[in-house]
Amino acid sequence: MYVFPTPQPEPAGLPGIRHATLAAVPHGLQRIAIWRQSLAAGAATPPHRHDCEEVVLCSAGRGTLEIDGEKHAFGPGSTLVIPPDVPHQIVNSGDEAVELLAVFSTAFVDARWPDGASIALPWQA
Repeated sequence: MYVFPTPQPEPAGLPGIRHATLAAVPHGLQRIAIWRQSLAAGAATPPHRHDCEEVVLCSAGRGTLEIDGEKHAFGPGSTLVIPPDVPHQIVNSGDEAVELLAVFSTAFVDARWPDGASIALPWQA
């Protein structure tokens, strides 16, 4: 199949995070994954890393990318570029939801804690 309905983000099993996988392994892909996420005010991703490149586009809200010991503010129209194996965290620092579209250079995203232990992502179960 070549055309799929676009799912809306749903509660993801992580506090304040809503998630939808738009394209990945279940769609027959091997080299790319696309996620849509919404982080509620005050919510954050866990500190984590991936063994692939990640590009995140922000369409609404304000946040902070914490990476390499630095904090980088972002908002609508920002593009976050995250290299492989670099621990990072995305934090909603505003009063409204942060709306994100994330693109990964692999279809199965292997998320790990900064110490290398695997994170079981609820939407990849």
